[in-house]
Amino acid sequence: MKSVGFIYLASGSPRRRELLQQIGVSFQVLGADLDETALRDESPLAYVSRLAQAKATVGWERSRDLGDAPVLAADTAVVLDARILGKPADMNDAIAMLLQLSGRAHQVLTAVALRTAGGLELKVSRSTVTFRSIDPSEARAYWKTGEPSDKAGAYAIQGHAAVFISDLKGSYSGVMGLPLFETAALLEAAGVTCWQR
Repeated sequence: MKSVGFIYLASGSPRRRELLQQIGVSFQVLGADLDETALRDESPLAYVSRLAQAKATVGWERSRDLGDAPVLAADTAVVLDARILGKPADMNDAIAMLLQLSGRAHQVLTAVALRTAGGLELKVSRSTVTFRSIDPSEARAYWKTGEPSDKAGAYAIQGHAAVFISDLKGSYSGVMGLPLFETAALLEAAGVTCWQR
């Protein structure tokens, strides 16, 4: 298989860019904005899988006049009691989410899709995150940092919210938004070189 040194990333997420840089993958960001509304009766797993694949497909179509490089996309959902907790609408929504997560375990699903000339491949990371108890004043103070406003579930594991997390089973990078184990496996199968090669 021919070695590929470059991919397109169909995501505007700064965290996904940082994670790809961490494993030494060269990339260019492509826009792949979609309606991220869940379909009626769609499970969280089906939701993240559908969106990751759709973003990779849109990115592939947009990149055809630029070159043959693979297109990587991902989607993450914070799931509590089989409900997807998306990005908060405002401070009150963020505080409500954080208080729902308080003292409980929840799931984080991140689907990663890679589109190449050979087709579309998908892998999913599943992690369990447990929060310690959080009181409303802590949730409000956390909102004021500005960190939760654009994060699924109203928190960032790599930021100030790390102090809320008492246990993590699964992938830290997956909770951030790009599980590096699964991502590297997809890239290497497509001939994309990561740092260790």
